[in-house]
Amino acid sequence: MDFADLVSVPERLTTPEFVLRPLVAADVELDYDAVMASREQLRPWEQTGWPADDFTLEDDLADVEGLERGHRDGRRFTYTVLTPDESECLGCVYFMPGDARSYTTAEITPLAGNQWDRVRGTVSFWVRSSRLDDGLDRRLLDAVLRWIADDWGLHDLVTMTNEEVPQQVALLELLGLRPVFRVQLPGQSGAYLAYA
Repeated sequence: MDFADLVSVPERLTTPEFVLRPLVAADVELDYDAVMASREQLRPWEQTGWPADDFTLEDDLADVEGLERGHRDGRRFTYTVLTPDESECLGCVYFMPGDARSYTTAEITPLAGNQWDRVRGTVSFWVRSSRLDDGLDRRLLDAVLRWIADDWGLHDLVTMTNEEVPQQVALLELLGLRPVFRVQLPGQSGAYLAYA
């Protein structure tokens, strides 16, 4: 069963400050600019060394095309976060099913007596590093959580971040979310924390 069979997948979210819509190959230049401007923040978040200093526009295009295919096929959903005029990428938001392949190889430790097999989906996000100081990450997360509640029909969702990204950990806890799982992927130094 595709992830899309479990949820109602909205096409976009529009606010006065930003727009979320599916990431497509035509967005690659905007995406690449945001990724490379935020690479120091993204490396601990990704836990893979991505993006490397020599990451190219062509490399990003291959990534974006894969994310676009996953979205189109209903396996996972990737939204680019853009300024209202769509002239600048401010970050990305990712929705994945709880049974995604990356989680099947992970060591998942319950922190609050929950069971991972009840998790229907995960959401994770990042914002352009230059916008962290003005609190865009909080405004984006607030909007995304309301969007999920109002439009997605997705219950038993957790919000993911890596324990090595203290700004996101602090933000999630500031919003009253608590870690319910620790997710350790093979070969990675830092674990992901799933908040609900």
